[in-house]
Amino acid sequence: MTQRFNTVIELIESAFESYAELPAYSCMGREMSYAELDQLSLRFASYLRNELKLNAGDRLAIQLPNILQFPVAMYGAIRAGLVIVNVNPLYTGRELKHQLQDSGAKALVVLANVAAAANAVVDQTPVEHVIVTELGDLHPGLKRPLINFVVKHVKKLVPDYNFKHGRSFLAALKHNRADFSLPSTSAEDLLVLQYTGGTTGLSKGAMLTHGNLCANVWQMVEHMPVAFGEGEDVFVGCLPLYHIYALNLHALAGFSRGCATLLIPNPRDLNAFAKALAKHKFTVFIGINTLFRALVRHKGFCQLDFSQLKITSAGGMALTEDAAVAWEQLTGCKIIEGYGLTETSPVLTGNPHDDIRLGSIGTALPETDIVILDDNEEPVTDGEVGELCAKGPQIMPGYWQKDDETAKVFSASGYFKTGDMAKKLDDGYFKIVDRKKDMILVSGFNVYPNEIEDVLCSHPDIKEAAAIGVADECSGEIVKVFIVRENDELSEKEVKKFAKANLTPYKVPKIIEFRQELPKTNVGKILRRELRDSAQ
Repeated sequence: MTQRFNTVIELIESAFESYAELPAYSCMGREMSYAELDQLSLRFASYLRNELKLNAGDRLAIQLPNILQFPVAMYGAIRAGLVIVNVNPLYTGRELKHQLQDSGAKALVVLANVAAAANAVVDQTPVEHVIVTELGDLHPGLKRPLINFVVKHVKKLVPDYNFKHGRSFLAALKHNRADFSLPSTSAEDLLVLQYTGGTTGLSKGAMLTHGNLCANVWQMVEHMPVAFGEGEDVFVGCLPLYHIYALNLHALAGFSRGCATLLIPNPRDLNAFAKALAKHKFTVFIGINTLFRALVRHKGFCQLDFSQLKITSAGGMALTEDAAVAWEQLTGCKIIEGYGLTETSPVLTGNPHDDIRLGSIGTALPETDIVILDDNEEPVTDGEVGELCAKGPQIMPGYWQKDDETAKVFSASGYFKTGDMAKKLDDGYFKIVDRKKDMILVSGFNVYPNEIEDVLCSHPDIKEAAAIGVADECSGEIVKVFIVRENDELSEKEVKKFAKANLTPYKVPKIIEFRQELPKTNVGKILRRELRDSAQ
């Protein structure tokens, strides 16, 4: 029987005690044991509490890629009793500003490479302390200054920044932790504010408690114990830890079982990715459809030794048949598809490892009740399509300071409404059919038309804009926008340049179509469905 924890503090303290001598994470040739991570994260926790005077419940934003500093900062924040606000390192200043303001974050941990965006907006947010780390900070000896010098002065990947209240991550890790003690925490306490558009397209923080995340860890391990061999398995951590799917699978579930995670800072660099994998006997691979498609076409990846690989898990976006078949042919390992959302911590369903049904999201996790409801919130018969709704201990209590938005996503009987259309098959497996809302899914990331339209319409030469998703072989979907111009001289190139300055790259429209007018309802609402139909 899998051990079940009430709080994530209990979970990580148990892991530190049980697996001290085992490797916890490795990155760029540097391995960190559970014992070393224990010491470093305790120092950071003490620094947050005793030096920065942050209190339990205060929010700490983490804006880091998959480098060793991420788990040190995350576990340190957890041990200090803080609430983690995960931030995409690719965010523009506008996006970062909203998240810091809405969450009320008092401190930010940021990588120097992306600190310029934070530098431009941080004075307009509640952030009082900015802790900056450089890429090589946790590497030993001469390797640390060498990495940092090359990144900054040779590759010139660190734009100028100058924080009024900037602090050094390395200096924080030298803090004396003599007076530090772990806080008293309950399962109901908030642990993570994970920002998402949910099912309505408005950026808001899903409140995930200690109990939510611990429950989902237990559920996943119970559902697929073969993926979490105690002290044995080596996970490939190529999905970003700031994404709840990777955070829970690597930093919580795998970590709780003494597994090791190989952190990949930039999975888009396929050459470096393949070289990193060649040095490890990895057993569990967590990915998304876009990544699987790219890797099976990469020469260096195809030459790797897959003899130890026993589990490949897919989530974040629909798994296509061609990607699943190609992956199995190359690696000899079938892909297990699961399903969940940010609001569900995140996993609701998964294919059992010994009975994988391609095209299905599998069966419900333990203690998870899934129903398919019609528009009247009545159950449909098996095989009929309706909205997938769920109850379970992993489901969030609501959105941060948005009671109205919370009410919209729960049915009268208390089920969380996912916004995805699905059906239950005769064998008890579930299959996603379509999305109920207008969300666009680009390489596993949620993109919401409202945000793109708002940004584009702030351009003086754009009168109206409507964004939709169109099918794409590589990323699942790409963003297409329809624009009504105020100035007929406005070009596609100018629109894309403006979008790139204000949106994360995966949100930037790839296709732009200029129109004289957009289809609307009789009350003036743009009919995106008509635009999708015309695009198809």
